[in-house]
Formats: sequence, C-alpha cells, structure tokens
Amino acid sequence: MIDRFESPFSVRYGSDAMRELWSERRKRMLWRSLWAALADVQADLGIVTRAQADDIATHAGDVTEASIARALAIEHEIRHDLMAEVRAFAEQCTVGGGVIHLGATSMDIEDNVDALRLRDALDLTLASVRELLHAFANQIERYADLPTMAFTHIQPAEPTTVGYRLAQYLQDLLIDFEQLTAARAGIRGKGFKGAVGTSASYGELVDDPAALEARLSEKLGLAFFDATTQTYPRKQDWLVVNALAGLAQTVYKFAFDLRLLQTPPIGEWSEPFGAKQVGSSAMPFKRNPINAEKIDSLARYLAALPRVMWDNAAHSLLERTLDDSANRRVVLAEAFLAADEITHATTRIVRGLQVNEIAVRRNMRTYGPFAATERLLMAVVKRGADRQHMHEVIREHSLTAWAALQAGEANPLIDALCADARVLQFIGTEDARALLDADAYVGDAPMRARRIARYGAESQS
Repeated sequence: MIDRFESPFSVRYGSDAMRELWSERRKRMLWRSLWAALADVQADLGIVTRAQADDIATHAGDVTEASIARALAIEHEIRHDLMAEVRAFAEQCTVGGGVIHLGATSMDIEDNVDALRLRDALDLTLASVRELLHAFANQIERYADLPTMAFTHIQPAEPTTVGYRLAQYLQDLLIDFEQLTAARAGIRGKGFKGAVGTSASYGELVDDPAALEARLSEKLGLAFFDATTQTYPRKQDWLVVNALAGLAQTVYKFAFDLRLLQTPPIGEWSEPFGAKQVGSSAMPFKRNPINAEKIDSLARYLAALPRVMWDNAAHSLLERTLDDSANRRVVLAEAFLAADEITHATTRIVRGLQVNEIAVRRNMRTYGPFAATERLLMAVVKRGADRQHMHEVIREHSLTAWAALQAGEANPLIDALCADARVLQFIGTEDARALLDADAYVGDAPMRARRIARYGAESQS
C-alpha cells in the first residue's frame, strides 16, 4: 500500500522465508492448527465429538484474504484479535465451530504459536549462520599465509595475516552459533494451563489435565514449561533476542573493520561492487561500502532490542500484565528479520571479499620495517650488543624514517639500519635485511587461522 506506512522489514530487509514465517497468514494458520490439535485430543478423550474435531481440522487451513478481512472486521467490534479469529473460524466450521477454543485462554494459543515460530525462526537463522561460517572458513584458508599490517589503536602495529584477522570474526561467530543452538534447544511453549497457569479450566473437562497437556505436547512436537502464569516465562524471549544481538555484535565488528580497511589510504579490503552500482548521487566516483554500512545500521538496532525483552520479563507482574503484548508484535519479528538480513548480507560480502594484495604489500613495505626492528634488536643483543644502546640507535633511525614517510618518500629505515656501523659490528648486512623483512614476522598466525577455519568447517556437519 503506497498511501500508508509499511515497515521496511515488509519489503526491504530479511528473506522471503523469514518474512513468511512472521506473516499474518502464518500466525493465523498456526493458531488454527493448535485449535485443531486441541479439539482432536479432546475428541479422543470424549469431551467433544469426532465429527466436531474433524470439521475443525478440515477448515484449519482455510486462511484466506477474505477470512482475515472477516476476522479484522470482527476485531474492530470486539477489540480482541484472537477471539475475532475464533469467531471467523467458527463461521467456517458449521459442525465444530461451537467447541473451538474449549477450555483454553488466549495465551494457551498465542504463546505456543510464538514458541513454534521462535523455533522455526531459529532454524532459519542457524542455517544462514552455517553458510556464513563456511564462507569465513574458505576465506581464512585462502589468506592464512598472506602477511598484512595489524593495527592497534588504529595505528600500524606488527604484522599478522589476512586469514588470522578473519579468524577472529569466525571465532566469535562460533560462540554465537553455540548460543543460538542453546536457545533453540531450550524453546518451550506455555502448554495448555488456562488463565493463570493452574489448568483449572481443563480440570473441569477431564480428571487429569496434565495427561491432556502431555498428549498435546507430543502431537505438536513441542515441549512445555512445567510452571507458567498466563504466559510462558518472558525470560525465554530475552534469551533468544540476546543471542541474536550477539550475532549482530560479531558481524557489526567485521563490517566496521571492513569499512576502515576500504578507505583509500589503507585500501586493502573492499566489499563487492556491482558493474552498474551507483555509489553517490553527487559524486560518480564513489565506491561506498553500503552493504557494510547497512549491516552496522541494522545490527545497532538489533543490539537495542534485548533491553525491551528484559523489561518484559522483569515487569511481568504477578500472573501477567499486558504491557508486553504490543511490543512483542514488533520486536520478535523484527529481531529475526534484522538478524536474517545482516547474516545474509555478511555472507555475500565474505564470499565476494576483495583483498587488494598490491595495497597489502604496499602497506607492509611502508610500515612493516618498523615492526621488524624488534627482531633485529633481539638478534644483536643475543650477539653481544647493549640492549639499551641499540634501542636508542633504532629509535633515532625510526624517527627519521617516519619523517620521510610524512614527506611522501619511501621508507628508508632498512637501508639506514643496514648501513649503520653500530649495527654492523654485531650482524652482517644480509642477515640484518632478512630480519627486517616483516613478512616473516607473523609467528604462528597461519597455523592458528587454519585451526579456526577447521572449527568453522566442522560446524557444517
């Protein structure tokens, strides 16, 4: 609709599969499936007739634009969305309509449906995270040995490798995968316990309401909390959204680092850029990292959502208040849609990551010699030099070299140190040049990078 507000998550962010899962039709289909399951078990127990239960099951899938419009019209009058769906559904069920929702309270239906959707949404999320893990693992293997300047305080530090830098993100992502998996394993529904969780209403229908609930748990394939109020514990929502926010944290850092490395003065990484992609309406030459910026924007939003879920859990006073209802209509869906969008976007970037090896080598030539002086210092001290005196010699040459760089000249540090008699009295020129080659000063980074890549690949099985 172009004449009223529509959420960007409706058309712009998130996959079709995730949007469908949180759609109005899916919600109402699931509501009806629970009413059908409830009637089926009640028919087995002789509470309703088999004909009534079969009629309800027959029409459970009849969720159309017309039926939703009818439910919305009823809701406009009675101001209760679930009860409006009950009435619209009952109109379609000429035999069983009168026993739909028997013994249940609204949250017996809504909270179990929310649990089912949380579980399905986590399955989609975990599948997309697996793809991202695999993408990182492939790039780590590809670049495990490529030396690059590491930065601390956003200043050149010592060399690392491109693969080892990528391994940091994968390592965090593996933690996120564990947290999301744990959240998925812990999903439980409210069950069928009535208005305040005591099963009193069901006790009026059967001698053993716990047995009725156990049958429904098996039928739905959904575990239930042992104790609830009118709702399932809202801590579950917080755990789920917090795990999604952890995922957002990891991809946020990756995207932000990429944005730094894509700046032309560094120019080592860049995200894929389409042949006809426009970077700026005013500056045709721009190659802005718009996908990384989108990731950071949505991740920043997702990071704020656990607080809403925290408040819902903490402020669920006594056996239930309704001040969580409105925001849960927004937060649960948008948290998953945001996570879905940023995960898929990050996967596309990682798969198409452009590493400018010319720029990588240029920056190593420019800044690597400073880091490699540590190797030279240790070598000459081992051969008898005074550590403090040699430290000062290296410092003097380093300051001169920095000044040359700032003047736009090439780094003269290696030539200067290899021509200094104070250095050459302890080591030959050839050995000194070899030590000042920073490409070899990456420690065991390649080995550690490949180890993390294996962990990422193993998560696929």
